[in-house]
Amino acid sequence: MNLNIVLVEPQIPQNTGNISRTCAVTGARLHMIKPFGFEITDRNLKRAGLDYWDRLDVTYYENLSDFFSKNNGEYFYFTTKGKNVHSEAKYPDNCYLFFGREDKGLPEELLYQNKERCVRIPMRPELRSLNLSNSVAIALYEVLRQWDYPDLSREGKLTRFVWE
Repeated sequence: MNLNIVLVEPQIPQNTGNISRTCAVTGARLHMIKPFGFEITDRNLKRAGLDYWDRLDVTYYENLSDFFSKNNGEYFYFTTKGKNVHSEAKYPDNCYLFFGREDKGLPEELLYQNKERCVRIPMRPELRSLNLSNSVAIALYEVLRQWDYPDLSREGKLTRFVWE
């Protein structure tokens, strides 16, 4: 099963580092659309991603047009403006979960053209939004839950003891 996370113009290196780590440990592919608010060599990005960066399947794009010309699948747009709840959507193999920049979200034109594919994570109405890396983790694990966590370990081990 293939799951794709798409970051449109991410601005904060620590968020992108956390997202890259989440993608690496789950096997999700990461797609990053420029411009970024940081350099890929940023030490904060690498520190947040720790030693998982070499285990990450990441592709970079110049802009949204470049991305859409090279990819095909079912797209889901995560936005606080969405009318559909993220956990009610059914996510097929090779779907793409889009997330916008931290300060602006996804372009409204894109959202307007894809009303039925706009989903939101429920939250209190008087608050603006969740942190981007938290939103990605919530969305990614909802898809994996629906898919019954393919290829992921379900059992941990203690270091000094053995579970009975």
